[in-house]
Amino acid sequence: MSRHPRRHPSGPTMRGLMASTAAFPEPVPSLRAVPPLESLPEPPATGDGLIRGVPAKEAVEDFRSAWISRLMDDREIALQKQSRVYFQISGAGHEALLLGLGRELRAGHDWFFPYYRDRALMLALGASPRDILLQSVGSAEDPSSAGRQMPCHFGMARLNVVTQSSPTGSQCLPAVGCAEATRYLSGRDALPGCPVGNEEITYVSLGEGATSEGEFWEALNTACTLSLPVLFLVEDNGWAISVPVEEQAPAPISELVAGFPGLAVHRVDGLDYFEVRRRMPAIVETLRSGSGPALVHARVTRPYSHSSADTQSKYRSAGELADESANDPLVQFEAVLLEAGVLDETAVAGIREEARRIVLEAARSALAAPRPDPAAVTEHVIDLPRIPVFSERSDAEIGQGGGETVALGEAIRRTLAERMALDERIRVFGEDVADARDAVLGEVAGKGGVFGTTHGLQRSFGTDRCFNTPLAEANIVGRAVGQGLRGLRPVPEIQFFDYIWPAMQQIKSEAATIRWRSAGSFTCPMVLRVAIGGYLTGGAIWHSQSGESIFTHVPGLAVVMPSRASDAAGLLRSALEAEDPVLFLEHKHLLRQPYTRTPFPAPDHRVPFGKGRVVRDGSDLVIVTWGALVEKGRQTAETLAGEGLSVAVVDLRSLAPWDHELVGDWVAKTGRVLVAHEDSLTSGFGAEVAAWVGEHCFAELDAPVCRLGATDTPVAYEPTLERAILPQTDDVVAAVRRVLAY
Repeated sequence: MSRHPRRHPSGPTMRGLMASTAAFPEPVPSLRAVPPLESLPEPPATGDGLIRGVPAKEAVEDFRSAWISRLMDDREIALQKQSRVYFQISGAGHEALLLGLGRELRAGHDWFFPYYRDRALMLALGASPRDILLQSVGSAEDPSSAGRQMPCHFGMARLNVVTQSSPTGSQCLPAVGCAEATRYLSGRDALPGCPVGNEEITYVSLGEGATSEGEFWEALNTACTLSLPVLFLVEDNGWAISVPVEEQAPAPISELVAGFPGLAVHRVDGLDYFEVRRRMPAIVETLRSGSGPALVHARVTRPYSHSSADTQSKYRSAGELADESANDPLVQFEAVLLEAGVLDETAVAGIREEARRIVLEAARSALAAPRPDPAAVTEHVIDLPRIPVFSERSDAEIGQGGGETVALGEAIRRTLAERMALDERIRVFGEDVADARDAVLGEVAGKGGVFGTTHGLQRSFGTDRCFNTPLAEANIVGRAVGQGLRGLRPVPEIQFFDYIWPAMQQIKSEAATIRWRSAGSFTCPMVLRVAIGGYLTGGAIWHSQSGESIFTHVPGLAVVMPSRASDAAGLLRSALEAEDPVLFLEHKHLLRQPYTRTPFPAPDHRVPFGKGRVVRDGSDLVIVTWGALVEKGRQTAETLAGEGLSVAVVDLRSLAPWDHELVGDWVAKTGRVLVAHEDSLTSGFGAEVAAWVGEHCFAELDAPVCRLGATDTPVAYEPTLERAILPQTDDVVAAVRRVLAY
């Protein structure tokens, strides 16, 4: 016996929860890409032309769309068995819910973060059967991904259907960020590239299994805290592949979320199209009125297996499967239309036949459509801004602009302030980044980040542009993803690199893949600022780690790490102009060091991505490095110069992309290379540089490429242990001597 058996909505648990049948506002008509049904009988000559409060013509249109959706499932399953479709995931059992709800939503006006069961919703919003089947066959003409994503991973910019990812539940946080953008943009004059509609809402759907994900709960928390217009639709078919709902949670999701203040919770029988049509107008209208988020827990069914990779008869009894068939929403839908006399058996058969013909024609067209060009696989990965004319300038040349000499941390703060003054799309947020609560802001000095790099931004630009977030890294980054999708320029902060891992899903699976997985239809501008690195004395394991190589391995993500003030300003300006996510690594030890000080550069100063900097000339060996090791490399070169040795130092400063040409030139000049970095030696980014040099510069080498990094351990607390773990200047000197002695 289940701990909380699935209850039919007519049972006791639904008593008192059904909406009134009083008159509701007329539904907003949605776009329809399915051809009109010319054979639809006219409503009965007597009466009001309604079936259980729903216009008869709309009901029959949606009945046909339900059959189109179901027969598309069937056609894909058949094609998958013929190896003409390579994967199939079904929307069967969800059709009545989604078509009924689709009548209340506004395609191209509202914003949509669907999940893979939402095939029928896509038809309701205006996607054609061919649009959907083009993705199933992997065609280059697939409007969602040009053949890059598996079926039912929707994304259509013209409909405001945001490109979909596969990790379950991860879409909830970007959806909340999207709704935040609605709130922010609605109170402002139009900002470039940031359209906003009147009373728009954000729709996000997921299965009941995905409500076990932490990102779902983080999304609810923020949606309720900020009273955002988000419709959370939980489509509960009772199964997360083979895991039944009673093994997921101690109670139904509508009971678990009941304690969230400001969240309107509704239970709806998603098998009953007419109940959905009765209930949803008031729910959506309330959302549009600005009353805060709503969660609709809808009962649906899953008559087909989870996907083509699943066989549900392996874990569901024959009786359970028979019950699924008996509760099929298409069967219920048909019975009501027959009972009302709007259709007879002949008309029903005609609708099914017409739906079959539409699906067959769409499938034939999709199969005949062109395949993707393999040569195009590297397109739309990332498109970073190009600096038309760039020449490296000395500190003296930078100082001619009259800027005050500042350290690296202050350069970051000033650059943020400078760009925020010029661009209202920029919003800075994270843990502790604000100065203080507005109520006490005039009485206190203000926090402005644990390192002071955002101090004063809230005072200057207001709490809606510099604000604190919950202590939840996925929440911070996921909301930034949603804001970036709307054209804003979010600047989220992760307080310490050591705590970035809860946000990895949002960084790697969401932000970094958006351009590629949508074939360029969507982009995600975002500058993710992260304090990184050790040499703190007392930072220990959780405040001293590096690990940049993990992120340079993520296609679609740019990674930079400046080591002096002018580079920080120049790279941050470039990052804020990018249309793709940038990981901006701010080394904690360098923020206030005197040797990072340079004149603050004029506003036109930019540092391009993928361009390194020559710190020191030399002829015997080149040290290729970045971050905190730049200064240690410089000190090494000065020490060895006293012995008549000439050591060059190159600061990569941009790691993804990185400056292959500059490194290659200096290998040719010196013949010897030491790659030095703070991160652990094994699989550090230095291994990538060393491998490239060995492959492309072998003929110029006079000695093996040498690497220097931290020990393969975490960073310790006690100072002598920390010094033993992290590379010191003496270690760099010793490594250079080894290479020169070869």
